[in-house]
Amino acid sequence: MTGTVAALLGIEDAGDLARVSARAEAIGRALPAPARLGLRAGAGTLDTLSRLATGHRLDDLDADRRDAFCALLTSREPAARLVETLKIPLLLAAGTELLPIPGAAGEPRPDAPLDCTPSGEWPACSTADAVVIGSGAGGAMAARTLARRGMSVVIMEEGRRFAVAEFRDRPPLDRFLDLYRDGGSSMALGRPPVLLPEGRAVGGTTVVNSGTCYRTPGRVLRRWAALGVPVEDFGGHLDEVEATLRVARQPVGPLGRNGLLALEGAERLGWRAAPLRRNAPDCVGSGQCAAGCPHNAKYGVHLNALPQACAAGARIVTRARAERILVERGVAVGVRAHRPDGTALEILTPRVVVAAGATQTPLLLRRSGLGGHPELGRGMAVHPATNVAGRFAEPVVSWSGVMQSVGIEELHGDGILIEATASPPGMSSFPLPGAGRSLRRELEDADRLAVLGAMIADAPSGRVHGARHRALVRYDLAGEDAARLRRALVAMGRILFAAGAAEVLTGLPRRPVARDEAELTHAVAMASAADLHLAGFHPTGTAKLGAGEARAPVDPSGRLRGVRGVHIADASVLPSCPEVNPQLTIMAMALRIAEGIE
Repeated sequence: MTGTVAALLGIEDAGDLARVSARAEAIGRALPAPARLGLRAGAGTLDTLSRLATGHRLDDLDADRRDAFCALLTSREPAARLVETLKIPLLLAAGTELLPIPGAAGEPRPDAPLDCTPSGEWPACSTADAVVIGSGAGGAMAARTLARRGMSVVIMEEGRRFAVAEFRDRPPLDRFLDLYRDGGSSMALGRPPVLLPEGRAVGGTTVVNSGTCYRTPGRVLRRWAALGVPVEDFGGHLDEVEATLRVARQPVGPLGRNGLLALEGAERLGWRAAPLRRNAPDCVGSGQCAAGCPHNAKYGVHLNALPQACAAGARIVTRARAERILVERGVAVGVRAHRPDGTALEILTPRVVVAAGATQTPLLLRRSGLGGHPELGRGMAVHPATNVAGRFAEPVVSWSGVMQSVGIEELHGDGILIEATASPPGMSSFPLPGAGRSLRRELEDADRLAVLGAMIADAPSGRVHGARHRALVRYDLAGEDAARLRRALVAMGRILFAAGAAEVLTGLPRRPVARDEAELTHAVAMASAADLHLAGFHPTGTAKLGAGEARAPVDPSGRLRGVRGVHIADASVLPSCPEVNPQLTIMAMALRIAEGIE
């Protein structure tokens, strides 16, 4: 691996090479076995190609010959695509060193009191009035609702609890690998593949999301109403969720230059833009949302709905991986889970609320013998996102400030939502161009880049396969969605050029740099769908809720069809892409569903 790191990242200093290689090895260890083997196989292939091209292993080449070898690789397919794939974990290893550990500057918000018990200390058999599987946005809101009605509630969480001290004292890369399923490497296979990072912790993805809080657009709710989704009182539920999360407009002070440049570019184009509404009171702009807020300023559900549920009597079992829902004669009677050591525990209950997320919920239902509905796992939307970066003459330091700071809604009616969103190189899906010394120069000059991201309202083009604990996700980008993404790339470039960018990094491997709008438009038009670098942070719709029994596995009340006592209360039930960051929508839907559970 050392030779691959040295070659692709252009590292010549022995100390730097040792540090980055060690981080790359740590990333490899955090990956699931198939990805880990793929990473090793890719590095082995590069070494073989080096022997064929130069007669020497990568480790034995000097810096000049490594660089010449990289130039040869990037000029030819499919070697160039292999390089782009291997760059992803290596940029994560190299880029996170740019993000400092905050240390003791300012006192963080204290951790909230939570009744958490590791699964190893939980009895092998117990009872509850209700079990909620998953402690993220949907699960937390459902658990609070049921506990406040006097039910004994147990929340079952596969991850563990993270304290703010860990977010302050541990390096960002260590936290990142710990906080995400499979170290953040989950993917949807397709052309192009889509990165699908999933938080795994008490609080779920709300611990690692950006804190952006949009209310569900009226046009989306009207579309859902036509499918038989009860939305008459949805505004009131959104109000309650906003109050729980303390949602407010982000003040300008901590935005950082990345957000300010987005506002400036949009203003010069005459486009609608404003700081985003976020659940981040007292945010100081540390830029570390994706690896856990070191100030506990981002008000995820681990700081509000979950402690409120615990105050009403709910308990959380951590490191408990739900294996199956126990059913007798068509009625739920409990949940079986596995501890990390492989032993089992059972909680007997007549009410099960599944809030495991859009990729994991279908798997759990299938393992439980409840996956018979033909639409379960089908029709997944991912709200695909892509990025561009603009190079400026003066430092931007985009990771200093609010990670996701400004919303540009000029094209939102056409399904394109643009947000100023930045993190250190490697911690986002944006690929810096080049390999070898040219990539090293890009890393060294990364502080002059401003980054924008766009998400598009997509067709339900994905499907979750499998029944074991590792989902196999397939997502085929629809033609109209590829066109929408191309339009989004050009729009983001226009904003950056209007703000004064000298050039735009497109993220397109064949034409990575554009120096004006015409060049950008041409580069985007010539790009194939396979050239797009995509991430899907908002997978939804794999257990849709609706009135049509043939199309919706979940009925309008949130009950899973075909069994009594099982409700679904997470992003799985959303009938289509919500067109905005979905935390408020998921929580409001879970609140409505939980209110109807008897």
